[in-house]
Parts: sequence; structure tokens; C-alpha cells
Amino acid sequence: MPMLTDLEKKIIALLQTDIPVVKRPFLEMAEQIGISEELFLKVLGDLNDQGIIRRFGATIKHQKSGFNANAMVAWRVDEDKVEKTGNIMSTFDEITHCYRRDPAPGWEYNLYTMVHASDEEACYAIVKQISNAVGETNYTLLFSRQELKKTSMKYFED
Repeated sequence: MPMLTDLEKKIIALLQTDIPVVKRPFLEMAEQIGISEELFLKVLGDLNDQGIIRRFGATIKHQKSGFNANAMVAWRVDEDKVEKTGNIMSTFDEITHCYRRDPAPGWEYNLYTMVHASDEEACYAIVKQISNAVGETNYTLLFSRQELKKTSMKYFED
């Protein structure tokens, strides 16, 4: 991977902050670091083309939007079925994350999903639907009880 220039690092650092909710957010961001919008977008495109930046994602405060319950669901899925099962699970709108992890001693689960709903009862109902869709019944729901920290990764600081 090539070394990043100071300008690339500045742009990445700026993209780690909130993107302004304006008609031309990249113009406003470019002006913050003293470059043109055209140059900002060119560098951003180059970073994307190189695979250094792969995507942009919005983070929503789910509690403020009516999703008062969320649960990480830990599933025990046969290894030869993980990819197929995960692909089916990921089609559910209520799933925001779906990933495989190695089981740990005393913890047999290897596939994880995050489910968001209006309340815990709705989470259970959604997980039941997912369970029926994939034919997997070995799972446990781990509900969030208190948010202690929720931030995005910071690769470069100003």
C-alpha cells in the first residue's frame, strides 16, 4: 500500500467527522482545509479507487428514531453453512450487521447478527422469523442494556 500524502490524511481525518447536512457537503469540507471541491473529490475518488476508502456509512442513533431494543444474536451454525446462512440473514431489513467469528472455549457461537426493533418482544419475533428462514435454532439474544461508548474509528487526527 502506498504512503498517504498529507492532503490524503487531512481528507481522511475530515471524513471521520460529521459530514455537513448541506447541498454541497464536500465543498464545505474542502473549504475547511483550503482546497477546491474539485480537488477534494478527485483525491476522494483516488482513495476509493485504491481501496483505501471502501465506503461511506451513516450512523443513526437508533433509540432516537424509535428502535428502543437491539440485540446481538449469537448463532451456532455448521461451518459449511455459515456463508449461505449469513447471506440469507443479511436480507432481513432488521439486520444491520452480520458476521462470522471463531468460537471461543465454552462459547459455541460463530455467526452474529444485530437486530433492531421497537421493543424486545419484536426482536424475539424477528429472530424467530430468521430462525425459520434459515433452519437454525441454536442461538441466544444478547440485549443492549447500556451504551457505554459508541464512536467511529479515528485513523488520523487533525
